[in-house]
Amino acid sequence: MSEPSDYTPPKVWTWTAPSGGKFASTNRPTAGATHEQALPVGRHPLQLYSLGTPNGVKVTILLEELLAAGHTQAEYDAWLIRIGEGDQFGSGFTDINPNSKIPALVDHSGDQPLAVFESGSILLYLAEKFGAFLPKDIAHRTTCLNWLFWQIGSAPYIGGGFGHFYAYAPEKIEYAINRFAMEAKRQLDVLDRRLAESPFIAGPDYTIADMAIFPWYGGLVEGWLYNDSATFLSVQDYPHLKAWADRLLERPAVQRGRMVNRTSGALSSQLHERHDASDFETKTQDRLERQKENSSKP
Repeated sequence: MSEPSDYTPPKVWTWTAPSGGKFASTNRPTAGATHEQALPVGRHPLQLYSLGTPNGVKVTILLEELLAAGHTQAEYDAWLIRIGEGDQFGSGFTDINPNSKIPALVDHSGDQPLAVFESGSILLYLAEKFGAFLPKDIAHRTTCLNWLFWQIGSAPYIGGGFGHFYAYAPEKIEYAINRFAMEAKRQLDVLDRRLAESPFIAGPDYTIADMAIFPWYGGLVEGWLYNDSATFLSVQDYPHLKAWADRLLERPAVQRGRMVNRTSGALSSQLHERHDASDFETKTQDRLERQKENSSKP
């Protein structure tokens, strides 16, 4: 569990081999496309290219909430980007997101397609486009954006820091795990204190701040992220955060949003692609597997 003591950094770092443990194939020190791969385009103006990670789920929750609130123009096609297979390095994807990270959105409703990348930017874009889940008065709007940008700046310590070293790194480094576990618990405490005084993150109303924070920190306290990290981090110490996560999880739009582009967990919870609201009833992975089995029977 101790950090190796025989490593001395070279004067100039060079990339000699993929690193990153389980996700080594997704990391490299250069940008740009590695191969030609056009992106599909469906029938709706909004085209989402994503995967059901916490950053991807932020956007699908908002889209499903917009539809539930009656914003019919928020109908969307969600295409699966398999980052383990390098889809994010295809030419079509790098054209709309030079950073090669999911999620990315293209809005075809205007005169020219408009690409939006970075999950926080997509949330803000959609909230402003439809005039929903973002307060209009300056004080409440600022509070909402404070917490949205807090999440954007804080989550890398959870995912790339704590989650990586605790669950995915090829060796357990005590210093790294302790350092990032401390920061993870500090962030959980920040949220728990906030939610002790407010029903939602940004105040009395449900906003994009809640949608941004829920997949990461709600996932931690609900026990979805990083193996047994909920036990390791003693998430029972944050009752207000847990109660908030439980309430959000009761929302049907949140439940649907968590299914879109999901490739792990129960097959009934996976909707690899979403092109119509009816897909939740007809095209989850368990149904597609049964259809495949039935079609192969003599």
